Amino acid sequence: MKKYIQGLMIGLVGLAFFACSDSTESKGDNAPKEIQSGEMLKDNEIGLRKVDLQDEKDVKLLQYAYPNASAGESTPIERSFENAPPMISHSIEDMLPITQDNNQCLACHDPAIAKDVGAVAAPASHTYDLRTNKDLAGVSPARFNCVLCHTPQAEVSPTIANTFSPDFRTQGSKNSSNLLDVLNEGVK
Repeated sequence: MKKYIQGLMIGLVGLAFFACSDSTESKGDNAPKEIQSGEMLKDNEIGLRKVDLQDEKDVKLLQYAYPNASAGESTPIERSFENAPPMISHSIEDMLPITQDNNQCLACHDPAIAKDVGAVAAPASHTYDLRTNKDLAGVSPARFNCVLCHTPQAEVSPTIANTFSPDFRTQGSKNSSNLLDVLNEGVK
């Protein structure tokens, strides 16, 4: 019995050495090219930037510009998908920062006055408290900082073409929100 256990132990140790050894033999035709040729890709050969990822001095940013049309003079940007936060189509240079006491966006987009000034009103979801399920007298504090979701669209040429095509259920969904109506879709 003792010789049997010794033989078993020697076999297990040999198996462990064999399993942990680093084989330099060819891995066959299915092996990745890097393993077959012994070459590895460097960090400046991958990705979109094609520069050393550890050194930022050679990074060149794309040229871009934000819209300079004044509020009320711009053309609204179609939403990216149904109920997506709309992009800001006008300059916001003199409207930031948004503070507790100063939100220039609401000077036009507050639902109480938007129609009178010809602006798109903040939707019902912005004047509703989802935690308590109650309508509020004004814009919810959770939605007060507009630029957390709504941002100006920079005019740039994308590095990679965008082939996304939105699928709107209705034509109205391209320019308006019905989020409160569909929020629980598929949940109940």
